Amino acid sequence: MALSLNLPTAGGTLAPYALRGTAPVKPDAGIKFNRIAYSAAHVVADPLAAIDPWLQCAVDWDTTIAYRRHLFSLGLGVAEAMDTAQRGMGLDWPTSLELIRRSLDAAKDMPGALVASGCGTDHLNIDDVKSVDDVIRGYEEQMAAIEALGGKLIVMASRALARVAKSPADYERVYDRILSQAKQPVVLHWLGDMFDPALAGYWGTKDVDAAMDTALGIIAAHPQKVDGIKISLLDKDKEIAMRRRLSLGVRMYTGDDFNYAELIAGDGFGGEPTHGKSDALLGIFDAIAPAASAALGALAQGNTEKFHAILGPTVPLSRHIFAAPTRFYKTGVVFMAWLNGHQKHFTMVGGQQSTRSLPHFAELFRLADAANLLEQPELAVQRMKTLLALHGVES
Repeated sequence: MALSLNLPTAGGTLAPYALRGTAPVKPDAGIKFNRIAYSAAHVVADPLAAIDPWLQCAVDWDTTIAYRRHLFSLGLGVAEAMDTAQRGMGLDWPTSLELIRRSLDAAKDMPGALVASGCGTDHLNIDDVKSVDDVIRGYEEQMAAIEALGGKLIVMASRALARVAKSPADYERVYDRILSQAKQPVVLHWLGDMFDPALAGYWGTKDVDAAMDTALGIIAAHPQKVDGIKISLLDKDKEIAMRRRLSLGVRMYTGDDFNYAELIAGDGFGGEPTHGKSDALLGIFDAIAPAASAALGALAQGNTEKFHAILGPTVPLSRHIFAAPTRFYKTGVVFMAWLNGHQKHFTMVGGQQSTRSLPHFAELFRLADAANLLEQPELAVQRMKTLLALHGVES
């Protein structure tokens, strides 16, 4: 007999829903990917900590690192202490640095495990930042701390820089300084304002094409110091256009949680391999990790049809999780981890579990089932019913 429950609808009523009963795909062991794939990973809050959740940060370290080991076991790298980990939305810099340290230690136990870590300026009091030099010093402080741990840098977009920069030249000055000092090639990070409104006008202009010119110029000036650039604009055409113009050997890491399947598959454009496909640095890979691993394995074996058959059904779920206001997508990612038994509770750093509505979670549940992503269906139904009961709904 199919598992079933009553779920809220967008119209404010309840309707019966029966699970499909399709087993989640299991990735084949030992397959090497032909794309670099980082999952930006979430953190697990400590619900027993006696803190003020809106003001203080408490992390369940054991469960948080166990999830990173899970990602490593699937062949996925970890993009650490990024916005998926609620950087700038509950996760402060001291806790971020401890998270980076623990992730790097965990990776040492798993041969081939990749970790790249977010380096930003979020430790600065933004009201005290008056100049580009203040921003540079902020970046340098975090760079030094991460590199002292042996970490690879993801140079995150800076709210402070967006606030004080007066022109593209200010961005060029900051990134020239940072890249010239980096000990190993970095990943640059271009996060659209749909993810963070404070980053509007990044690269010195609200014209995306002009901003792209500035970013490409910075990369061209330091091609040996840039492994790649992650862009999260939710615009596949802009990503493809930029990908085709990157300096030779510089990768495009898709951050497009709406169109990742086709961007990773690529279009085969040009003679330079990195111009015809995207690698991945995605928050959604946290929520769909087994499917992402299985799809990437199929792609590496040349089975593009299987790649799309696995990954295609996950796209509607991702578009729902990342729906506007997009910055609240982390709530859906953590909800998926709870449904699938990777953590015992649905509470978040900063109390962010409150940012989405019950109908949103109900539709997320339906879409996760449709994409064959519920790893333990009985548990998922039990936990969905718990959430419903907390909202006064008897299912």
